[in-house]
Amino acid sequence: MRYISTRGGIESMVFMDAVMTGLARDGGLILPETLPAIDSGKLESWRNLSYQYLAREILGLFIDDLSGNEIETLVEESYRAFSHPQVTPVRKVGDLYILELFHGPTLAFKDVALQLLGNLFALRLQQTGSFMNIVGATSGDTGSAAIYGVRGKEGINIFILHPHGRTSPVQALQMTTVLDANVFNIAIRGTFDDGQAIVKELFNDLGFRDTYHLGAINSINWARVLAQVVYYVYSFFKLRKAGFDSVDFSVPTGNFGDIFAGFVAKRLLPEGCINRLILATNENDILTRFVNRGDYSIAGVRPTSSPSMDIQVASNFERYLYFLRDRDSARVRSDMEEFAASGRLDLSALRQRVARDFVSTSVSEEETIATIADVYREHDYLLDPHSAVGVRAARELAGERPVICLATAHPAKFGDAVRKAIGRDVDMPPALAGLEERESRCEILDADTDTVKNYVREHAITGRD
Repeated sequence: MRYISTRGGIESMVFMDAVMTGLARDGGLILPETLPAIDSGKLESWRNLSYQYLAREILGLFIDDLSGNEIETLVEESYRAFSHPQVTPVRKVGDLYILELFHGPTLAFKDVALQLLGNLFALRLQQTGSFMNIVGATSGDTGSAAIYGVRGKEGINIFILHPHGRTSPVQALQMTTVLDANVFNIAIRGTFDDGQAIVKELFNDLGFRDTYHLGAINSINWARVLAQVVYYVYSFFKLRKAGFDSVDFSVPTGNFGDIFAGFVAKRLLPEGCINRLILATNENDILTRFVNRGDYSIAGVRPTSSPSMDIQVASNFERYLYFLRDRDSARVRSDMEEFAASGRLDLSALRQRVARDFVSTSVSEEETIATIADVYREHDYLLDPHSAVGVRAARELAGERPVICLATAHPAKFGDAVRKAIGRDVDMPPALAGLEERESRCEILDADTDTVKNYVREHAITGRD
């Protein structure tokens, strides 16, 4: 399996090189030359596998530069810290099925991918004796999951940018109370999109990137998408055992990474296993406008109770655009140059093709809070606001097939929204207890590339003893 750039400007590479590269050097996103597909025989052989064994099988389809034993060790180490034996269990809640993705160490779906990615980084650095400086932006959950994945690891420093005052208080504390010497939190005076743009500018400065061995933990890193493919397949099997041969998924998304993993899973499984992907956005609706009207254009970011989705430039969109443009790298490069210049792409001519993969709706703040309240009252089940966006979209767009809704975070991480919905505080799990009393460390900087670059330069690791 070889990996290429969506913009066609790099030599193909093996999986581990793709992981360490992160963002392609031509500014594009890395993805496989081809997407594998399994037949009905392989599908049948997978149906009773544990999450860990299924992960080994799926990862093995995309990785041929690591041994089976190395992949097995990576998987076991990555999911040892999850509190549920099934890693990502499925629960029936009324007419819907909830895929719980919040049983990892930071209680968010990002743990599924970032525990694996941290161990992949550590493996390569152990093999080479080298070092790296991870630079990433977060709208909330990515930061704490990435920090937990590499805190204290030899040869790695991590710099996480988050929008000052625009995450939930718990999300901010999960990041800033980690005091390991290799962890650096940066609160920027701006939005997540500002932080994401700064990170991409740092990676596109090839001299700076090479000098400081930059590594990517955002979903621009292919390994993150790959790790998330597993839980789509795993939850499909859960419903197959219940007698369903075809399912829909409802995915709350802002950066297009999680739902792109669903797109890959749909291509991996035999036709019809995954029928529709319901793309659910909050009031920051660039992706809904794209699906429904072909309008991929930037608007102002609106703060909501689901801050991890308060995004107007979806970094993984380019990967889907590559397939939408029939793998025409030159056309993708032209599209992205146009978008960078104008902030808009008119893709209305491709709406019928998009409709084969996605349906979409945008969910308002009022609908989000009402959904948390309704589901709690009707089923004694508590959603966080991001998951509520997905459930609301599923209720609106559900068809004849069962719908699996992705629950992306524990509700305790968003206490204000939950309190507003149900009139009381959510019980605090042990992983979050006492955060407010812990020492916190964070640097507040302007949302300026040179300012952030200088900070990274001053605190970067530049070698190993």
